[in-house]
Amino acid sequence: MNKNREVEFTQQPLSVLLGPQVSRVNIKVHNRLKAIRVDFLPGAMFRILKVPMYELLDEGFNAGDLFGSKMKILTEQLSEITDLEVGKRLVENFLLERLHSINKQQPFDKALRALYINDGNLSITKTASLSCLSIKQFERKCKERIGMNPKSYARILKFSKAYRLHEAFPEMDWISIAYKSGYYDQMHLIKDFKIFAGANPSEIEKQLRNTAIKMQKDLNF
Repeated sequence: MNKNREVEFTQQPLSVLLGPQVSRVNIKVHNRLKAIRVDFLPGAMFRILKVPMYELLDEGFNAGDLFGSKMKILTEQLSEITDLEVGKRLVENFLLERLHSINKQQPFDKALRALYINDGNLSITKTASLSCLSIKQFERKCKERIGMNPKSYARILKFSKAYRLHEAFPEMDWISIAYKSGYYDQMHLIKDFKIFAGANPSEIEKQLRNTAIKMQKDLNF
């Protein structure tokens, strides 16, 4: 992985757990790589690991170090399979076992879900009220459970929607993408692309043409 423009990559373990991401990461993979990706809903990783998410922000970790010995066994099993469907079942069973010890959903989790479903286009005041918390209490919980304040998270969700729209519908113009993602104008979209993707939309467009793997377009809108 590499967060800079310099071509310097660090080899990652076979099973990687990524914390909340706010910075661009370039990933170089073997052209014959087969992988299984699990995407957690906001707050879910905290409920499973019981680890403050600000400690994992913008970093990747050996999943075995956080999930324990059973994760290491799963990694060994996955390294030996030839059928990805078998691998998916192994991963699903592993995660289902973890559900027995997971904390029950609270109003806070439902509020985060509402913010997520609306792609960040929900006021922080409204989201905090859904969590049955004051704005300050909500902000503190966000820091612990998603690694950042709710305003930053909402902004990332909006950017993510725009990025996914372009990956899924490359023929769509950027003004339409900005509108569908909830931006007031194209300039705000450009600003977020520079911050989170390290490039303006036209540069991203060129980069994606030369990218075989589209990492975001298969995520649900």
